[in-house]
Amino acid sequence: MYIKLAYRNMKRSVGDYLVYMVTMTICATLFYAFLSITSRYYNPDIGTEYDFTSVNGGMKMAVCGITLLLLFLIRYVNNYMLNRKQKEFAVQSVMGMEQKIISWIFFAETFCMGMMAVVIGIFLGVFGSQFITGMLLSAYGKHYRLSWMLFPDTVIWTLVFFAFSLLAVGLFNIRTIRRIKIIDMLYADRQNEPHIGKSRYMHVVTALYTVMLLLMTATGISQKYFYSDPRFPYPVHVMFWGNIVVPACAVLLNIAWCVFHKKWDFRLFIFIAAVFSLINICFVASVPVIQRKYYLSNGPGALNSYLVFLLADVIFLICCVIYLAAHLITEWKEKSLNHKYRGSSLFFFGQIISKLGTTSKTMTLICLTFVLSVILFVAGPALTGWSSGYLDDRSMYDIQISSRYNSVYEEADLPEGDYELVTSFMEAKGIKTVYDCTFNLYLPRRDEFDNRIKLDFPVVAISLSDYNALRDLLGYEQISLKENEFTTQWKTIAAVEERDEFLREHTAVSTDMGTLTLADNGFYEESMGETVYNAYTDVLYVFPDSVCRNLLAVMRNRYIRTETTISYEDALALEAAFEQVYPETPDGAGNRYYIRTSTHQINSVIANNFVLQAAMIYSAVVLMIICLTILSLQQLSDTVHVRYRFGVLHKLGVEGREAEQLIIKQLAVWFGLPVVTAVLISVIIVVYFFEMISAQIAAYVGWGNLLSQVGIMVCILGILLGCYFVSTWMLFRRAVME
Repeated sequence: MYIKLAYRNMKRSVGDYLVYMVTMTICATLFYAFLSITSRYYNPDIGTEYDFTSVNGGMKMAVCGITLLLLFLIRYVNNYMLNRKQKEFAVQSVMGMEQKIISWIFFAETFCMGMMAVVIGIFLGVFGSQFITGMLLSAYGKHYRLSWMLFPDTVIWTLVFFAFSLLAVGLFNIRTIRRIKIIDMLYADRQNEPHIGKSRYMHVVTALYTVMLLLMTATGISQKYFYSDPRFPYPVHVMFWGNIVVPACAVLLNIAWCVFHKKWDFRLFIFIAAVFSLINICFVASVPVIQRKYYLSNGPGALNSYLVFLLADVIFLICCVIYLAAHLITEWKEKSLNHKYRGSSLFFFGQIISKLGTTSKTMTLICLTFVLSVILFVAGPALTGWSSGYLDDRSMYDIQISSRYNSVYEEADLPEGDYELVTSFMEAKGIKTVYDCTFNLYLPRRDEFDNRIKLDFPVVAISLSDYNALRDLLGYEQISLKENEFTTQWKTIAAVEERDEFLREHTAVSTDMGTLTLADNGFYEESMGETVYNAYTDVLYVFPDSVCRNLLAVMRNRYIRTETTISYEDALALEAAFEQVYPETPDGAGNRYYIRTSTHQINSVIANNFVLQAAMIYSAVVLMIICLTILSLQQLSDTVHVRYRFGVLHKLGVEGREAEQLIIKQLAVWFGLPVVTAVLISVIIVVYFFEMISAQIAAYVGWGNLLSQVGIMVCILGILLGCYFVSTWMLFRRAVME
């Protein structure tokens, strides 16, 4: 009998379970789609030079970690359903049914409806997995082909995970229902959250922010050693004093309110505090910009501290905006009589103010989550594009061997030989070479050998013949120099200002063989890899061969191009054999040797990039769905009150078309306030982030490519927002208009 009752309740409550079903279906679709590539039956054709298993571990950890957020969403949607059906539970209890039976019937309803949604989500996940597969094959440079396949182990993982999640949430619901009094069930739909005027959450947020302001002031004062030099330019001093004066004034403002809080309205205090936080954001954000522009250095960890301060300022500013929103709308309504009494505006203002007044904390959390979701969406292409573009510079050669003399203190211990072990390994494996170039890197002056200051390492030089050999290997044109001339080779990431300043200051270079002057063509920017430069330098000298023969060779490199791509297994074996003879981290002092195969580098970077990008997209979508689901359910949960109010409005003569316009305006404000606030703050953060890595974007990603990817992500966000807004409008309209 109880089974029939649960089945009848499910059939009768399909409309109520619509949001629940949609949310569970989306969650299951995302879970299956992203987890499918870790299946042991998943075997994409990516070639022998790649090892796909390196993706599995990282992807499983990312999916499982992010999936914990889905537990919160499942719990929240279940609570919504429980609140919607409390009056029904009360009626059943009055009719004589035990609350224990009621709770188990509700558990059966939610569990069956949830598992139905999960099954639908799995089949939709088959389509979603095609998108993930397309991303993967695109990352490995392979052509995408449709392959419809249901992976048994992924299906089992999805069913087990959601079954346990629904079981855990259902048991909590059973406990909750058994403890609720019947009278509370009857009046559950008349209970509201505490009014914003009585809530103390903003006082707690302000107190925590005051502690952070004290830390900002102390950190700014502690930087006096680094920024108090009067020779610094004016912007440095403005940045230094701004990070002391502004947070200190904000602390004094908070102290003043604590003393005069009975005479000072709290809303006015929050408004002034928000202005101070906005000013403080400008000064805190200027720290890395000023450091990069003027090549400043500060204490260890100081930059990370300022980034934490920036995050605290942004969070506090969002809290202030949401907190003041209801009060600002109230003030506008009271002072603008034309808007207040025009048509049904009074009803509209009452709807908005009452809802904002009781859900201020929820709106703040939603706005913060929106900001995080947008940043994850937009920052993903920049980070992965940067890494992929940088990979082209790191893996220009099939085999790349280099050395570092950082831990060498005797000239007799500097490297010699041609790394014959590599030659023997390639002969044994039958690997044929197309180009093989072994060369030295020299110090212009022998006395620079003892210079080991981290950010002041000497620029090393390469002979003209070796430089031309590298250019020939890479397909660049040959260059020529006179006997008393030199030129320079620059990293692609080097800033133009840095290069021009260096060339102005180094029109001549002193060497052990005399002074060389800068050639007419004083620099070249073609990419030649990163190991051709000395540590902490972005430039390489090119000297005539006659000069380099008498200079001190401190590093010895070897670059090899092979006829065919080295397999992944051979690449790992070569690196392991090389490290046994030429250690990368020797015990004590000694040369550091490095071997990098393009096969291993490309494989590891692509795998890491794919996991990072997939995890960021998955996180962003999950966070976005959580926010939109909460916004939707917050509106739909009030349909009982709103239906009565719209009924009264209809009796007063308001036509259906005007009522529909009121619904659209109400939902536009409800969705627009957190979304618009989050988008504005996200745009500022993203532009600031792009400006900080503008050199890397220009060198490795390209602004056109980045903006196109960002545009795709923005379209995805817009589609999600539009779908939830339209769905909420349709359900809300049907609930109140009928």
